[in-house]
Order: sequence, then structure tokens, then C-alpha cells
Amino acid sequence: MENNEEKKDLQLPFGTVNYILMGAGILLLALGYILLSGGGSDDPNVFNPAMFNSRRLVWAPILIVLGFVVEIVAIMYKSKK
Repeated sequence: MENNEEKKDLQLPFGTVNYILMGAGILLLALGYILLSGGGSDDPNVFNPAMFNSRRLVWAPILIVLGFVVEIVAIMYKSKK
């Protein structure tokens, strides 16, 4: 009888779907920050126009915001069981 009570105390705070969504959100955040990096120049007197391409100005911020939205959904999601 004590094992049943111990199992109830050791339950995880989130379900499997929550952890999968959290992993997906972390991957989206990591990909967004990777896309955001780079574009600088070694010489401060030389302008590098790659800093203002669509990868850094459009796609990276979209992925980062989407990653945070997925993380919020992962935390708030409650299974129907």
C-alpha cells in the first residue's frame, strides 16, 4: 500500500506531450539564435551588407518568437485525461 502512495508523490509535473512541446520550442529558439548570429566584419572600417539580409531581419526573429509561443503553450497545455 505504501508503494501506491509513493508513486503518487513522484509524479512529474507535466505530461509527455508537454515535454515534447518544450523540446520543440527549445529547438526553434536555438535555430533562431543560430540564424541571428554572424554578419559582422573583422575590420571596423569595412561595411558588411550581410548584416542586413532577410535571414537576420525576418527569419531569425520569427523563429525566436515562435519558439517562445511554443514554450508558453507547452507549459499551459493540460491533457484531457
